[in-house]
This record gives sequence, C-alpha cells and structure tokens, in this order.
Amino acid sequence: MDVIYGIHPVTEALKSRGRSFQYVAIAKDRMDPRIQRIVDDCRESNITVRFLPRDFLDRTANTNMHQGVIAVTSKKEYLDLDDVIEKTRGEYAFVVVLDGIEDPHNLGALIRSADGAGVDGVIIPERRAVGVTGTAMKASAGAAEYVPIARVTNIARSIEDLKQKHNVWTVGLDERGTQNYDEIDYNMNLALVLGAEGKGLHDLVRKKCDLLVKIPMAGEVASLNVSVAGGIVMYEVARQRRKREAGAETPAAPSKKKGRR
Repeated sequence: MDVIYGIHPVTEALKSRGRSFQYVAIAKDRMDPRIQRIVDDCRESNITVRFLPRDFLDRTANTNMHQGVIAVTSKKEYLDLDDVIEKTRGEYAFVVVLDGIEDPHNLGALIRSADGAGVDGVIIPERRAVGVTGTAMKASAGAAEYVPIARVTNIARSIEDLKQKHNVWTVGLDERGTQNYDEIDYNMNLALVLGAEGKGLHDLVRKKCDLLVKIPMAGEVASLNVSVAGGIVMYEVARQRRKREAGAETPAAPSKKKGRR
C-alpha cells in the first residue's frame, strides 16, 4: 500500500480514480471547506473516512507535513515504455527520461512541470532512483496521478528502444552540450533526457543521446537544480510547439545527415 498525504495530492488521487483506497484519514483538529470537500468526495465514492489523532497521521505518513489528511491506497501503477509512447497526444511525441533522480522532491517537481508542459509521459529507472513515493506525490501537487510514468530496468537500453522502435530523437541536457537549449527545433518525436542531482547524465546514457544541449549560465554557479533546469527546457518545447501550431517560425531543426549515435 502507498500513503498519499496533503490536500492537493489526496484530492487529485480521488479525482483521477487511478487507485483503490483503503481509507482516508482526517486529523480530528482539522476541518475547513477544503477538507470538507475531500470528505464529501470520499462519501460519494464510498471510501471510508476516519477522523484520527494528528500524531497517528504523523506516524503513518512519516511526516507532519500532511496538512491534516492522508490516504492509504493501492500502489502507484507504472506503465511499460511502449504504453507511454502510445499515449502521445500531439503531432509529435514528447517524453522525459530521468537518469537516476534520487530526491523525491525533485522527481515530484519534474512531474508537475511535465504535466503543465504537456509531456506525454515520464520514464524512470527501477534501481538507484526514487519512485513515486508519498513525498514525490506531495511535491507534484497531485500531477503524478495524471502523467503516465514508465519504470524501466535500463535507461540506456530504453533510449535505444525509443530511437529504433519509435523514431524518437533523444536530447540530453548536459553542461557539456554543444548547443544552447533554445537553439534547436523541438518539433520532432522527442525524449528529453535529464541526469541525476550532482552527477548529471551517466556516460553511457550521454553517448546514447542524439544531441546534447545546455542552459547558458550568467552567474558563478555552473548549473541549476535538475527540476528547475528540466522545467525550463520542457516549457521551451511547449513554446515552440505552440508557435508551430500558430504558424510561426522556430529555430532551425537539427541536421539529420549525421544520423544517430
């Protein structure tokens, strides 16, 4: 079972109907219109509501940052890589590949940005990386209930599958990139590949990318937090695609003469 906590995550989990609920617990000392809406939604869906001491919620959620509400639910359902690609909504696919994100707050923030930028799905590794925990769910403000997420055994192999099976161009965000992130045309089937906190992209994953781009830094610090950097590039992709739909020009597309690496 998973424990989801916080008003937005619990609300969105109820709304999305993507999980089964064992029960929702409300702190006895917390009752306001937002909590009442959660109680009403539970009763409409025949989900058990328990009014319990706040310290019980603290122990169950392993945090006191639950805003007076937790939900004990079935585990997050992950998809296969092919299932994520099949959920493409626009003219071109857009997925985000996360190469070993370990901080659940960063994962949640990236998923939240992915939802806002219209990303079709997020791909994460099974090992040496965080999954969609309660903390990640809280940081995503509930967006993790809506963004399709695949959990794969090998990121480098999955990138190769994206390229060979689905004609997806892979763009890695790396401070050693040869182009700035806003200098290429993202109007193509795209996988944006982001590396782990501090470590960046693994060598093999970086070599699998068709293109490497960077975010120019004007200050003394060499790089941004991965969730901030990822959000910047995601929204550049969204901006370009909106312009394309409106008939405006975008930067020159990357040359395909060199082929994939």
